[in-house]
Amino acid sequence: MSLFNPTRDQVRTFFIDAWRKERESLPQTPLEMQASTFVKWHPEYHALLEAPDALTREWTPEDGETNPFLHLSLHLAVYEQLQIDQPPGLRDAFTKLCDKYGNQHDAFHDVLECLGDMVWNAQREGRPPDGEAYVEAVRRKL
Repeated sequence: MSLFNPTRDQVRTFFIDAWRKERESLPQTPLEMQASTFVKWHPEYHALLEAPDALTREWTPEDGETNPFLHLSLHLAVYEQLQIDQPPGLRDAFTKLCDKYGNQHDAFHDVLECLGDMVWNAQREGRPPDGEAYVEAVRRKL
């Protein structure tokens, strides 16, 4: 799997395999363990990741569905950003959100929302993502 540009099937296979290893108590890489944690936070995705059509099924907003692989991938993206505090200040804002909610999951969802908005705005306006605006949006959630 290409680390920087995985295919849709590679991303899906990664999450499916991580979740299978978790269920079967098999050894996992650190990244698979983190992915499994995010899957555990979302019991509504368990059956979807175990379904025979998980690699090929389509989830569309028009049908009122959230793509579980996109959502889990965003969790991992934010996790990686927090590890290196990039953009600067994100980790501090996230820690304060954790304090506010008393758990990481709700804090992650606030950050995911801000990340999605930042990416959407950048694409819509044809400009690079604005890390400072992203962190400021997270701070406004406090």
